[in-house]
Amino acid sequence: MTESHAVEQFLLEFKEKMKIRNVLYLDGRSKNLKTLTDLELPPAQRTKVLEELTLENYSQGPTEDSAYQGSPMWVFGRQVKSKEVYIKIKMGLPGTSVLCISFHKAEHPINYPFKLGKNEKSTHRKGNEARNRASS
Repeated sequence: MTESHAVEQFLLEFKEKMKIRNVLYLDGRSKNLKTLTDLELPPAQRTKVLEELTLENYSQGPTEDSAYQGSPMWVFGRQVKSKEVYIKIKMGLPGTSVLCISFHKAEHPINYPFKLGKNEKSTHRKGNEARNRASS
């Protein structure tokens, strides 16, 4: 699993580059546009959602991307207007905008390995604790 500091470093660099180069949204996929319509979310509001991503929103990555080469993909999730939204982003090539490949309603539950609720541990950590008890 990716260490928390690696996720935080990615988010810091992503947000800094986003301020300078902006975001290229790949809206060719109908589910990305449908989500904006269903949530009545102005396209520019997506940028605010990206600016607010935190370690707790992290789900997976970095993973290689064969379709949009140049940098790894990272997956996050966020509640937007009471709906869980799946967000796939990447840094893009040097000197270009950051990319938002996916921004749509989650089709499956998203695992958040660094998310802690009140008195509750994340699914990932619970699984590790169970494995540790089993191997003791």
